[in-house]
Amino acid sequence: MAADEPWLPCLHVKTRRGYELGHAIGKWFRGLIHSRFASDPALHSELLPFAATEDGEKLVAALTSANREQFPVYFEELRGTADGAEVPFIQVFLINMRKEIAPFLATPIKREKVGEADQCSTILLNTESLAVIAHNEDADVSLLNHAYLVHAEFEDGLSFVAYTYAGELPSCAFGFNSHGVVFTLNAVPLAPEEAVAGGICRNFISRDLLEASNHRDALKRVCLSNRSVGHNYNIMDTNEGKMMTVEAASKGRWSVKEIGAEPFFHANMYVHLHVNQVANETSLYRHRCADRYSKLSRDDMLSLLGDTTDEPYPVYMQGPKLVTLCTAVFDLYVLSCTIFQGNPEKQVVYSTLPLTLPWS
Repeated sequence: MAADEPWLPCLHVKTRRGYELGHAIGKWFRGLIHSRFASDPALHSELLPFAATEDGEKLVAALTSANREQFPVYFEELRGTADGAEVPFIQVFLINMRKEIAPFLATPIKREKVGEADQCSTILLNTESLAVIAHNEDADVSLLNHAYLVHAEFEDGLSFVAYTYAGELPSCAFGFNSHGVVFTLNAVPLAPEEAVAGGICRNFISRDLLEASNHRDALKRVCLSNRSVGHNYNIMDTNEGKMMTVEAASKGRWSVKEIGAEPFFHANMYVHLHVNQVANETSLYRHRCADRYSKLSRDDMLSLLGDTTDEPYPVYMQGPKLVTLCTAVFDLYVLSCTIFQGNPEKQVVYSTLPLTLPWS
């Protein structure tokens, strides 16, 4: 990242859904997308070679057919991103489908390299005095300086803001829209044998979540029977004051937990949906760490999300493989999204975004 470039660049675009939006994103962030794809630890070593095999070709064809049929507009958005960034579409497709491809790779080492589920921590609390979702966005170190904000406005009046990884659909991290729907996302380690080949992709589902009109509509969009793998959705409805966490898995399985006065911590393991999952030491460490905090104040939440005491699996990650890219706090009563740069315990605010859209 050049010295004069913002830490988290933002594209504000008034456009149409589909190809036009994707092309604008790809063109504006062409350099970041090229840089991210060049440094991705799995794209060239695992994903592209697998896609060239007979099994890989069949899986890519099945994923293409299912996701293009269910979400044709978002599929065209991907095409627009590839064309705008001037990168081969297959690379954009594989980056967006990596979690759906990982379970079908030949060895556990390859599966972990492509689709590891040990990223992100979230705290939820909904009381009469404090109602927030506080979230650490964690990722592979290769994603440092390879993320941006997309602020899109459409002709029908909907607008959204989404933290987006370079070359991916908005958003596999967190976002909010003009209907008052806010969400953060956490990976969950569904066992490989539970994955459904050629099912609906997480990135398409979370892109669709940016279109939700309220929390009920949000639930309909994430509780799908034909998804390929699992995901955790933490949802806030600013208009109705509702907050919930959803754990979803393949084969039509999901669990919805409404959030109230008892703080709830979620890392990267299924907590209230009983499914076959891969053991996840980093999540167990983070949950034990969370138990040491009350999580009843904003400061306490930020201290937890900045905790580095439990080596080798701290809540706030500093490498060498995984890093915390940023921390976001969504406040129901203030109607703001505060993004912190660096360890959130130090409370260095990069930006405070109003949750009320569109911005004037």
